[in-house]
Amino acid sequence: MLIDFFFTLKDARIPVTIKEFLTLLEAMEKSVIAPSMDDFYYLSRLTLVKDEANFDKFDRAFAQYFKGVQAAFEGNKAIPLDWLLKRMERELTDEQRSQLEKFGYDKLMDRLNELLKEQKERHEGGSKWIGTGGTSPFGNGGTNPEGVRIGGSGRNRTAVKVWEQRSYRDYDAERELGTRNIKVALRRLRKFAREGLDEELALDATIRATASNAGYLDIKMQPERKNKIKVLMLLDVGGSMDDHIERTEELFSAARTEFKNMEFFYFHNCVYDYLWKNNRRRSSERFPTWDILRKYPPDTKLIFVGDATMSPYEILQPGGSIEYNNEEAGAEWLARFCNAFPKFVWLNPEPEASWHYRQSISVILQIMNNRMFPLTIEGLERAMRLLSK
Repeated sequence: MLIDFFFTLKDARIPVTIKEFLTLLEAMEKSVIAPSMDDFYYLSRLTLVKDEANFDKFDRAFAQYFKGVQAAFEGNKAIPLDWLLKRMERELTDEQRSQLEKFGYDKLMDRLNELLKEQKERHEGGSKWIGTGGTSPFGNGGTNPEGVRIGGSGRNRTAVKVWEQRSYRDYDAERELGTRNIKVALRRLRKFAREGLDEELALDATIRATASNAGYLDIKMQPERKNKIKVLMLLDVGGSMDDHIERTEELFSAARTEFKNMEFFYFHNCVYDYLWKNNRRRSSERFPTWDILRKYPPDTKLIFVGDATMSPYEILQPGGSIEYNNEEAGAEWLARFCNAFPKFVWLNPEPEASWHYRQSISVILQIMNNRMFPLTIEGLERAMRLLSK
């Protein structure tokens, strides 16, 4: 029954071998795990995946193959717990939502500090305490125009801070589906320059010279051609960007192919004092933003990729980051990048028609001198023309 699972992993471009597959079967034959889907997941990942960079591909392939294996009511007609928890979430009318008060960033943080000292027990519903399913700006599962999400998962995307350690996944650089048109658009930026001695075979010229020489080989050489464009790509990851993973991966994969001199780093929502290259190790392997600003020459082409959708505090307020207390506002760091690399653009996967409805996008548009383009083929072509001037 697992042969098709093996081929599903191969189709997902996970370098799994027959030997590893046989190891998995042997482990199951010896009953090293309990008859549990969770145990099987960890065992199969342990035996079949050699590189943690392929964990995300494995998760997608596993979910695709085993989707529906465990029915929601398998032998048990009990109501799922998450259905019961949803019952506690208050559904408000538009009029009730409009009456909810915004504290403002500083007042919000002060009020949270007060509640942390006063509150001694769990709270559900209501408008004051840290809890679930109410209109308080603190907790999760409720409704408030801006607040601090503590525990649980995001629902309305109005949090200005998130009190938890969140994990993101790296964008897949090997994704090929749908990247052909993106590659064509990116090629507008490529500029080749000849350098060095005669060290590259001129194949077309060699064929013509050999044919003209009655078939006797006449080798022609030419100076090597190299793409001299240097690209620095900064990618927003996690949160609302999860809605745009597919298109962002297509762009990332195409850019890695087209630009041989390309470096990339990740950020979340807005750039601050550090960036990272591996989302699994983003807490332990950080790159100071000042080092990045100083490392790359001014003629580097800078490309931001993100939906620019966040609380305006995250851009304009020191300490406004949704994850930690940044000493300087994100706007300061954005301005530094724009000054360090005069050739810059921002690619936004959100539909261009929706930009003027979001305050944070308007703020970043102003900082970026309106150099924001939609993540479409037409938008890419416009962005590449601007960068190539």
